[in-house]
Amino acid sequence: MPDPPALGPRGEGWVIIQSVILVWVVVTGWSLPIGVAPSLARVAVAAGTTLMVAGAFLVVAGILALASHDAFTTLPRPRDTARLVESGVYRLVRHPVYGGLVLTGLGWAVVRESAVSLVGVVVLFLFFDLKRRREEAWLVERFPGYAAYRAHTRRLIPWVY
Repeated sequence: MPDPPALGPRGEGWVIIQSVILVWVVVTGWSLPIGVAPSLARVAVAAGTTLMVAGAFLVVAGILALASHDAFTTLPRPRDTARLVESGVYRLVRHPVYGGLVLTGLGWAVVRESAVSLVGVVVLFLFFDLKRRREEAWLVERFPGYAAYRAHTRRLIPWVY
């Protein structure tokens, strides 16, 4: 399968699309709850909150690890000064920020009991899987060791995918 398009010299278009999907997930969670039985509401809040905390942890841990290696950027093309990060949360997953945003969105949809928000999370997951492929094409070009790292590390969600 060919690499996804660049959508700009550093992948700016990917960030714009990502922002639109994230807004969709948040806004529909606020505005379109479906409501569940009161006995399930507490379970939904507990499960959703757990997912949001786990997702936030992945996002923050991923950003901090990248920043400590001069590799953090909001764009998918790696910085020229960046070093490949394989430590910390990156031992578990190649794209913890993307996976963390998916988990946080999933938790939000569950807490808000929003089917439309949940659909947005599915779209977000599919989008990040596509964006990751574009980013990884650039990472393979930039870092000779990336292909080996990719072969033994999950994509977005630790221990899952």
